[in-house]
Amino acid sequence: FVFQLKAQAPGSAEELRCLQVLNRQQEGSSLEELISNQSCLKLANTIKAYVATVTENVIRRSAVKEARRSYSNASEGQVPPKTAGKPSAHLTLRPQSLAQGGNSKRFGNLSQSCRHAIARWEDSTIHSHLQNITYRDGRLRVNQAGKYYVYSQIYFRYPSDRAGARVSVPQLVQCINWKTSYSQPILLLKGVGTKCWAPEADYGLHALYQGGLFELKAGDELFVSVSSLAIDYNDAAASYFGAFRLDL
Repeated sequence: FVFQLKAQAPGSAEELRCLQVLNRQQEGSSLEELISNQSCLKLANTIKAYVATVTENVIRRSAVKEARRSYSNASEGQVPPKTAGKPSAHLTLRPQSLAQGGNSKRFGNLSQSCRHAIARWEDSTIHSHLQNITYRDGRLRVNQAGKYYVYSQIYFRYPSDRAGARVSVPQLVQCINWKTSYSQPILLLKGVGTKCWAPEADYGLHALYQGGLFELKAGDELFVSVSSLAIDYNDAAASYFGAFRLDL
């Protein structure tokens, strides 16, 4: 260390005298002589500057090493793991067929007014996403317990028949169902609309939205069922289904 000081300030007799004073100090003795000694104060500033320089160099080398490691991982196709975000999902509708209504039995016993389970949703488009929630065959499966806001909107679109008469649709019904360890699904939310269509209109249009906050456990499943599959499938912003966890 003394050689380092000599290299930084060659011929500094004052600093050497301070080192000699420090060397004569006995353990437990007062440091007043050192504090009042101008040579020692100058030496202390030199040491402080040296420590700052060494620290800065160590930090710089560490940052360069980390940057090189990150670049190497990226060049080899290794992406650093991301911190898992809060569970959330937003799905948009895919075309269904009325024949699929017969497959609703695999969803369990459904209300007669909501007997058509929607089994096809988009989960990987610019309008949809999945994060820490699993989607399969029309169902969202919760992986983390907590309070979830669950929501859905269905955009019904009823055409006229060839004679120009409106198809009789007394009610439009949308249901959000909850599947637990219990064998049959539980109705969470139910939205109902009764509409009178204009006779000259080519289509009768109506959107039903509903949402609510529920305590869910890991493994619970959610799905949507409706009164009819006469729905507008061409607008990803009009019919959707989702859920996200809230920290309450």
